[in-house]
Amino acid sequence: MRAVRCTGREVRVVVLPEPSGPGVRVRVATAGVCGSDLHMLGQVQGVTLGHEIAGVTDDGKPVAVEPMSPCGRCEPCRAGDYNLCVEGAAMFHGVGRDGGMADEMLVPARALVPLPSGLPLRDASLVEPLAVMVYALRRAGLRASQRVAVVGGGTIGLCAVAAVRASGAEVALVARYDAQRAAGERLGATQVSGQYDLVVEAAGSESALAQAVELAKPGGKVSIPGIYWQPVGMPGLAMGMKEVTLMPAFLYSRGAVSRDIDAAAATLAATPELPRAIITHRFPLDAAAEAFATAASRASGAIKVVLEP
Repeated sequence: MRAVRCTGREVRVVVLPEPSGPGVRVRVATAGVCGSDLHMLGQVQGVTLGHEIAGVTDDGKPVAVEPMSPCGRCEPCRAGDYNLCVEGAAMFHGVGRDGGMADEMLVPARALVPLPSGLPLRDASLVEPLAVMVYALRRAGLRASQRVAVVGGGTIGLCAVAAVRASGAEVALVARYDAQRAAGERLGATQVSGQYDLVVEAAGSESALAQAVELAKPGGKVSIPGIYWQPVGMPGLAMGMKEVTLMPAFLYSRGAVSRDIDAAAATLAATPELPRAIITHRFPLDAAAEAFATAASRASGAIKVVLEP
């Protein structure tokens, strides 16, 4: 089968044996290129890339994939917080084990996410990034009565806009590029004005964090669903004087009723405008190098780039 791997920092399509062993086979239909994939080029070696995945099982069921294989035994796993499993990076498909930028992959049965009726398979790789925001907003205690702002107009920021709107709350967006602002408007975002109960820092930079704290009202919260790839300075004076709470949120886990990723699948099915607004490019698997180059060029209008094996 074909699979996307890195040689140094070069993205290549290689031929590998079909996967074998325990697990459920998923024949991949679509796999998104995440910003973290771009950051980790050269760092992830010897495994197939890709953690935003959807496909079809051998018995014909369309599914998305929750790209984690936690141990299930450690204290966080037993509490339902399997995103904090002691296995760390080793449990993540596309990072510590083979991911979904391939013709097929094997995953534990627990990783399967049945797709709701009406959700096209070709759009279902967005279930994973949307789950990131479902969890972040759940952790932040979002209420429909709150005002929310999002700083950053990439995939995570625009998924935040969609998830906030699905909750019934109002949302404003700060985005760098015209294509991102246009997508935000399609999803119901307004321009920022005043201060906010909750601000989502979805750009992953020191300047974005400072802007998020500036937009937060006294006693407000800043949700941080992304990863800082290098140390950042804290906006100490503003954060301290307003007693703003910073709330990092890592991936997704299980709420009181269901997994965040199942809730994300339902939200995506109910928000057909989201894939239309943010999936800007689709490439065949053999064009993986071009897809990665396009995903890295935000100024050209790329938002979400997907591969379709």
